[in-house]
Amino acid sequence: MMLLSKPFRSILFSAFLLTANADTIRGVQQRELEATENVNLGTAGDYAILTKTGISTVPHSVITGDIAVSPIAATAMIGFSFTAANDGKASTSAQVSGKAYAASYIAPTPTHLTTAVGDMETAYTNDAGRTNPNAAKINLGSGEIGGLTLTSQPLGVYTFQLGITINDDVTFSGIDTDIFIIQMTGNLVVAEGKKVILTDGGKAENIFWQVAGNVVVGAGAHMEGILLVKTKVDFLTGSSLNGRILAQTAANLQKATITEPSVN
Repeated sequence: MMLLSKPFRSILFSAFLLTANADTIRGVQQRELEATENVNLGTAGDYAILTKTGISTVPHSVITGDIAVSPIAATAMIGFSFTAANDGKASTSAQVSGKAYAASYIAPTPTHLTTAVGDMETAYTNDAGRTNPNAAKINLGSGEIGGLTLTSQPLGVYTFQLGITINDDVTFSGIDTDIFIIQMTGNLVVAEGKKVILTDGGKAENIFWQVAGNVVVGAGAHMEGILLVKTKVDFLTGSSLNGRILAQTAANLQKATITEPSVN
């Protein structure tokens, strides 16, 4: 058996360490790349509001975009005074700029909505599963992010093993291609009159709130981003959202304004 000289053994060991370190770096870089990729909403992204168990409004709310419920029937959309379309596939309301869809409407609407709800659930799971290697962005402020500026560098992933409260305006600082992922195991509560503010070119369609609990946006408060919510969403009197509500139970609006983001 051939014995390797000590210098040669040292060279081989050094080469092994270099390879191992390179693999580790590539692994970290890959996880960071995956963490900052856009969340694919699929056909759920066709709706300003999509829920599984209902949408209610205390008039007059203003919704820019389409709304939909599935698998529940159209009777779960309350307060809209709908007019049925002639083809039976959708309906319209003075409070909705687009159309309203439900699982009880004529085909192919039910099939389309089943796909959209599946896409919503997949997006929620994808968002919740993003990796956050930055300890400084885990449980920031013990969940109180009011008054803070959230940045996309080095990563825009913020993880909260609890709920989030916004008791003062919060700012997102990032250019138009930056992705923010806000993960939480509890509720999201925005205090009355407080605002989510975007600076430096940031876009609402690139901010994803993954909420395992429920969402309450206080009277006169303003939100930005895509709400991927496991339970229900309440927008209180005069509150507003530039984004989408994708909720796995219900959405309740009180004279609220919901505007789907314009994607350029």
